[in-house]
Amino acid sequence: MTSQVSSQADTTDEAVLGEQRAPRATNAGIGVKEIRRLDRVIIRFAGDSGDGMQLTGDRFTSETASFGNDLSTLPNFPAEIRAPAGTLPGVSSFQLHFADHDILTPGDAPNVLVAMNPAALRANIGDVPRGAELIVNTDEFTKRPMAKVGYDTSPLEDGSLEAFNVHPVPLTTLTIEALKEFGLPRKEAERSKNMFALGLLSWMYHRPTEGTEAFLRQKFAKKPQIAEANVTAFRAGWNFGETTEDFAVSYEVAPASKAFPTGTYRNISGNLALSYGLIAASRQAGLPLYLGSYPITPASDILHELSRHKNFGVRTFQAEDEIAGIGAALGAAFGGSLGVTTTSGPGVALKSETIGLAVSLELPLLIVDIQRGGPSTGLPTKTEQADLLQAMYGRNGEAPVPVIAPKTPADCFDAALEAARIALTYRTPVFLLSDGYLANGSEPWRIPDPEQLPDLQVTFATTPNHVLDDGTEVFWPYKRDPETLARPWAVPGTPGLEHRIGGIEKQDGTGNISYDPANHDFMVRTRQAKIDNIDVPDLEVDDPTGATTLVLGWGSTYGPITAAVRRLRAAGDTIAQAHLRHLNPFPRNLGEILHRYDRVVIPEMNLGQLATLVRARYLVDAHSYNQVNGMPFKAEQLATALKEAIDD
Repeated sequence: MTSQVSSQADTTDEAVLGEQRAPRATNAGIGVKEIRRLDRVIIRFAGDSGDGMQLTGDRFTSETASFGNDLSTLPNFPAEIRAPAGTLPGVSSFQLHFADHDILTPGDAPNVLVAMNPAALRANIGDVPRGAELIVNTDEFTKRPMAKVGYDTSPLEDGSLEAFNVHPVPLTTLTIEALKEFGLPRKEAERSKNMFALGLLSWMYHRPTEGTEAFLRQKFAKKPQIAEANVTAFRAGWNFGETTEDFAVSYEVAPASKAFPTGTYRNISGNLALSYGLIAASRQAGLPLYLGSYPITPASDILHELSRHKNFGVRTFQAEDEIAGIGAALGAAFGGSLGVTTTSGPGVALKSETIGLAVSLELPLLIVDIQRGGPSTGLPTKTEQADLLQAMYGRNGEAPVPVIAPKTPADCFDAALEAARIALTYRTPVFLLSDGYLANGSEPWRIPDPEQLPDLQVTFATTPNHVLDDGTEVFWPYKRDPETLARPWAVPGTPGLEHRIGGIEKQDGTGNISYDPANHDFMVRTRQAKIDNIDVPDLEVDDPTGATTLVLGWGSTYGPITAAVRRLRAAGDTIAQAHLRHLNPFPRNLGEILHRYDRVVIPEMNLGQLATLVRARYLVDAHSYNQVNGMPFKAEQLATALKEAIDD
């Protein structure tokens, strides 16, 4: 969905405006339900992994984006491919935070929980604040499903939910009744209950409906009866909200008309933005894009998306394993393509030898690591930031590689362009560290003007570049650009530019095999100097009041950190904030910034990897605040930790 927004950016504190305002009736009267205005809402859909919660959340998000709200999402998938139905490991959820102002996170706690079964209620009720709305599918609260998750008595009847505003709705029964005319088997009809729930929530929050109906008809175009059944269930949910006495109030969240600069926007996930960024980079460079990849959660979406864009010169290769995937990508880079490989932490381990080969060959290659919980297989569907040291040092020998990290789902587009710029300019492999939170989460993205994208045009070597003592003109594959230290890129088959490649150490200039100790020392130091001298922007610091405490982040912690900083400043505290995109090399002014503050706090979804690098490099006593539970930080949690640091 795209929408037009014409306004000035708004940096209002998320926490202050995020609290629900006192509701007021705007359209109450006989036969007309009350409508209350809210400035933000956090909704979580939760159910069994087969209940379609991700599709439900995606559709609600798409309609919310088209309506013009700012939004942020947090899909939460079960780790097992198909856990037993009705069990806690099989619970799938989708959280959406949408507002009439600028927001940064999916929200700390849901205002509304839609629980499709007892497992969904049990798994999520601990996150729900008192007074929140619970919409519960009562049809599933029978003895056996409740016993599966440890309920001895029904929570709908034993008083344990008294602190919440509970709406018991027989979603399954109502869906089957609404679809009687289609003559579907009961099991088939039950599958549309997520659309009934979506219709009900769409009524409650005045979401558009046309887009969802069109989507359903397109998705099930080859099964028109199923398409119309889903549309009917969706409409039945809407009508139920309109007519039932249990929902006496509906809510409005106005478009975020002041939150965005003028432009055309669409909702986008991190993996989709990254895919578009890679395509844009190849077009700006004038090079074909080649992806060599092996499917792995949560990176597979990039392979799926890029495979749809052959019209842009994209070639995708689903290899038999991780090693073959990066080998093909590096071969494509040797042949003059923008080579890319996508993976997660376990795949990086398998690719490490070929990454070292790319360092030795000094060819542009993008290694996209969508980080997940580890070690080993770990938590495939959960998020983590624990691959930073692996990206920095996880290879044999001295094999330096630039590392950059996007900060939001939409920022994945720009990060892909920046990674390509560095790889192509300096002839080096580059790590791009995203994570599961960014990859699967979504937010509004301002579609850029193609004329404003960076020029990444590459000049291939076409003629000899060196003259021997006897006057012979030859091609030296390791004769370097004096500014970037990049070697020339010669496409195989160019007459007169034949040259040797391989993993054995090269002689400076000629590229011939060399075991000379002095040459090896020189080449190691030259490769390191090339990375150290990469031109990256200075780090910007947000410090409006001259604080003594700095919070430094990287990657996906940007949203929670910024939301926490806003809360503290709204409460009268002073704190500075800076966020790193470039992790190798660091911005040149980072050391000066760190020494400017009495305290430096580094929140990370690991056990302190950036903090370790900062302490070692700058001898700063950086304080770590760490979380490795597979979930992103909550803004209130970070605000409390940062407040303690300020007051220490």
